[in-house]
Amino acid sequence: MSVYLITALCSLIVAAGFNLFLVPHRLLSGGLSGVSMLVGYAAGWNIGLLYFLFNLPILVWGLVVIGKRFVVLSVFSVVLITWFMQIIPVDLYVNDSILASVFGGVLIGIGTGFSLRVGGSSGGFDIVGLILTRRYDFPLGNVLFGLNGAVILALGYPDNWDHALYSMLSIYITGKIVDSIHVRHIKVTCFIVTNRTAQMLERLLQLPRGVTIMKTQGAYTNVEKDMLMTVTTRYELAELRKIIQEIDPKAFVNIVETVEVIGDFRKSK
Repeated sequence: MSVYLITALCSLIVAAGFNLFLVPHRLLSGGLSGVSMLVGYAAGWNIGLLYFLFNLPILVWGLVVIGKRFVVLSVFSVVLITWFMQIIPVDLYVNDSILASVFGGVLIGIGTGFSLRVGGSSGGFDIVGLILTRRYDFPLGNVLFGLNGAVILALGYPDNWDHALYSMLSIYITGKIVDSIHVRHIKVTCFIVTNRTAQMLERLLQLPRGVTIMKTQGAYTNVEKDMLMTVTTRYELAELRKIIQEIDPKAFVNIVETVEVIGDFRKSK
């Protein structure tokens, strides 16, 4: 499926989360979208257009720090979210504010997570969070929750802290959904026992990831083989499995989740 088609679908999902669940209950989604909502509620201005205007300086920052492809996809997403928010009716489909915060958070998390997964974002603090995780390497959802929560606490929700708490619930759910989809921060260590070392190395080094070669000997068969150890991300794991299957389907492979990587590890493509 085209990256731009996926981004368009994600934008539709995010806009639906805003207009169908959060905005009718005057809840905040956090970050720049939350600021847009707060200003829109107070001044009666168009929330979608405010969202677009507030995103412009962040997108410029992303262009400088992250790269052109990311920002092009992010601009595409922000423009579509703004457009979809003009055509999706804002109506009170759900009467319970808790249900609205939960399902709004789920939809926004799905749209945001898959936007990030294909190399873009839905704008706002997603870009700030992604810049921070590339530099400091911790879960993006936690970053977004902290940034978005800070916005709600700093701006406050005058005379209605129930709405603030419902908004925090929505933001928390969004963060958890994002972390379950956007798994760049999760590292895995792969141990591959094979007798086709040269062919395997040729393909593995194209990921590109470093590979360590260790000599091994089977305790039962006494047969000597090479064990290749490499640390990669969950994103690249599918490609790694494909390479192993093509080169040596009979290879013994042990994949374990890595708690922490210290040293020279390339965090992004």
